Amino acid sequence: MRQQRYLSVLFIIIFFSATLIKAQEVEDEREFDYGEKSEKGPKMWGKLKKEWEACNNGEMQSPIDMSHERVRIIQKPDKRHYKLCNATVKNRGHDISLQWHGDAGSVLINGTNYPLQQAHWHSPSEHTVNGRRFDMEMHMVHFNENATNKIVVIGVLYKIGKPDRFLSKLIRNISSMIDKKDEVKNAGMIDPREIKIGSRKYYRYMGSLTVPPCTEGVIWTIKKKVRTVSRAQVKMLREAVHDYAERNGRPLQPKHKRPIYLMAPDDTA
Repeated sequence: MRQQRYLSVLFIIIFFSATLIKAQEVEDEREFDYGEKSEKGPKMWGKLKKEWEACNNGEMQSPIDMSHERVRIIQKPDKRHYKLCNATVKNRGHDISLQWHGDAGSVLINGTNYPLQQAHWHSPSEHTVNGRRFDMEMHMVHFNENATNKIVVIGVLYKIGKPDRFLSKLIRNISSMIDKKDEVKNAGMIDPREIKIGSRKYYRYMGSLTVPPCTEGVIWTIKKKVRTVSRAQVKMLREAVHDYAERNGRPLQPKHKRPIYLMAPDDTA
């Protein structure tokens, strides 16, 4: 009886934690796509549903270009405390998502902890730096329902080069779910600390989710150091989903004079 009660509580915790981000990001790929001329493409997202109006009318939308001439230097680094945690890999139709179930640790920003929920990949990159677009971008999504700004996303940029070791560990799970929407694979215990995020330098700005409903008030952290990923790994991530699109990145959005900060420990860019 005690064991049954424990399992019931555990299920509720896992279900609740998985639902938090689902309530923010649309996971049904049939509701939108990335086609430039599509009736469900990025230019039309804000017209598809009333609750998606921010996609077209918002003034703090993401992604944006990180232009050095507009950057303000800050020296207050975030603190990441990630942990080994059970995870699953899910084919969401437009992307592959790695979802942690339980306590995978968190990132501390301005005194507030944001627990890590999931990670997913876009290719090519959604954000650009001085107009340069990279081959891939990973988003690590954190969520705190009690915070004023509830969502924090850490973005890591990649260029073609040596394979990414973290992705290499997920190859078997990802390749086995090609064209299988909503397919979920148990990835076992996955340590977020194995994700090579880069140096302590990063860009910071206020933006939005890059998929409907394009919720604003998202704290964005884009790591300055560009990592490497193999061409085969990028291809695998696109072939695994079944939207048949060559890309799953939202076009750049207007900045509307938003400040962009660069965290540089030694006061240099």
